[in-house]
Amino acid sequence: MFDSLSERLGSVFEKLRGRGALSELDVRAAMREVRIALLEADVALPVVKDFIDNVTARAIGAEVIRSVTPGQQVVKIVNDALVELLGGEAEGLKLDVTPPAVVMMVGLQGSGKTTTTAKLAKFLTEKQGKKVLMASLDVARPAAQEQLRVLGEQTGVATLPVIAGQQPVQIAERARQAGKLQGFDVVLLDTAGRLNVDTALMAEMAAISTATKPDEILLVVDALTGQDAVNVASAFKAEVPLTGVVLTRMDGDARGGAALSMRAVTERPIKFAGTGEKLDALEAFDPQRVAGRILGMGDIVGLVERAAANIEQEDAEKLAAKLAKGQFDMEDLRGQLRQMKAMGGLGALAGMIPGMAQAKKAMENGAMDERILGRMEAVISSMTPKERAKPEILTAKRKIRIAKGAGTTVQEVNKVIKMQMDMATAMKKLRKMGGMKGMAAMMAKMGGPNPMGGAGGGLAGLLGGNKFKR
Repeated sequence: MFDSLSERLGSVFEKLRGRGALSELDVRAAMREVRIALLEADVALPVVKDFIDNVTARAIGAEVIRSVTPGQQVVKIVNDALVELLGGEAEGLKLDVTPPAVVMMVGLQGSGKTTTTAKLAKFLTEKQGKKVLMASLDVARPAAQEQLRVLGEQTGVATLPVIAGQQPVQIAERARQAGKLQGFDVVLLDTAGRLNVDTALMAEMAAISTATKPDEILLVVDALTGQDAVNVASAFKAEVPLTGVVLTRMDGDARGGAALSMRAVTERPIKFAGTGEKLDALEAFDPQRVAGRILGMGDIVGLVERAAANIEQEDAEKLAAKLAKGQFDMEDLRGQLRQMKAMGGLGALAGMIPGMAQAKKAMENGAMDERILGRMEAVISSMTPKERAKPEILTAKRKIRIAKGAGTTVQEVNKVIKMQMDMATAMKKLRKMGGMKGMAAMMAKMGGPNPMGGAGGGLAGLLGGNKFKR
């Protein structure tokens, strides 16, 4: 997500940070490069022009030019402007109404509307504790209603029973009535899509809207279509009272033009972003966190949320108890590797940790293999329970046996052992620093000036020297 734009902006700001002082010409030259980067990211031209004018006016002020750290000041101004461009504050669904809240999903065929309806239902059920009912109003596309029913079974969310012959408005009214009588908090209406914006589609949506008076009308658009996504959103906004946008396939949108243009062009907030094919791959869209990712500042809040969703509380408490004693063995390392895989692997985590942009780039260039986690786990799994508990007993003969069992070399076994030793040392230092109260210092190391450099470079440093053979 935003990979190419983030890389371009990162190189621009790296030059600014390296300067002791900045002139107005320096700032304008940097802004020209930012302008080109945004245009190459497929951001709408009027949006780019307003953005650059806004940032330049603020960046050439005396308080920036004469600042002790002018480069950092410019980056902060760009970050603040990006947050404003993306909508400022995160805007969730307006569900504080007399139940059930009716949410109408609209969009073109192929945008991922039905799947997104199921994802949103799962999100509301699991993260907000809502009782949700889904209803398919698509009587035009073959098996559309059956598709939503199957997705309902997969997510554990109720779906409105299908009655043959009913038309969209009738289904919508029945769904709202069922939601009211059966105590549902939210009713999601999955409307039919078309290959393009046409009169029939708009008339049908208007009729459904009039009949059900939805509290939210969310437009689902494919981020990969770039400016076409913005054009579609503008067309729908002109016909129906949209309240927000859901961008699908954001994980595949390396440019990010649709996200950066959407709010400014449509004046409607992006409320959710689809980040994968799985039914839990839907995130609430937060402008501040997205701006941080674009500028390579990471997303610590997102990292913590992902950890909370994937790490078992009991396992975390056991590890915490061991760490309090300064202990960290191979079994603990294996647990950490499994958790990292569950959280999306190195690629996903690198984009969320400040200062890890170089590590992510190294993976993309093949200098660090994403599959390293699985191979490291294989090495640890080839050890006996006693060896995992006491790595210090690993003799040369034992290492040969472990390497054969894992299908790798003794050198790679040694690298795993070194990683465990480095992490154990780090945990002991953490204990001396005051336990979890000293975690801030470790996070600072993660975001140091040379994330790929040695054991002192945090997570990237530990993994950077462990390039397994492919």
